[in-house]
Amino acid sequence: MQLRARHYAMIALILVTSLMHFGAAFDRRLFPEGPDPLFTLNALGYLGLLLAYFVPLQFLQTRHRLVWWALVIYVILTIVAWVVIWVGMNVILGGKPFFDLDSLYGVPAKIAEVILLFLLSRDKP
Repeated sequence: MQLRARHYAMIALILVTSLMHFGAAFDRRLFPEGPDPLFTLNALGYLGLLLAYFVPLQFLQTRHRLVWWALVIYVILTIVAWVVIWVGMNVILGGKPFFDLDSLYGVPAKIAEVILLFLLSRDKP
């Protein structure tokens, strides 16, 4: 795969959203009992899909369309989960302010993920 500007942007956006999820997972203000496994797994999932998408292994390159779909679905599920869990359950039903500590991680990650979806749409195999 010949890397273009959009690919470098995709790599940066995946790293940003992964780091945001790691940051949230290990933030003691959000999870005083220790790292949150769901945020940690989400961050690791992004890193795994980043490698699967860009590492030039024949096995992965022959399945590039499948990896593309996996990444698109993963991003969409992550956004939907945030909307349901944070916005729906905590803000709307729980009465928490939207720009609480959780949004410090969630909003930048969602912005990166939406831009990533746009770039993925331009990179469809």
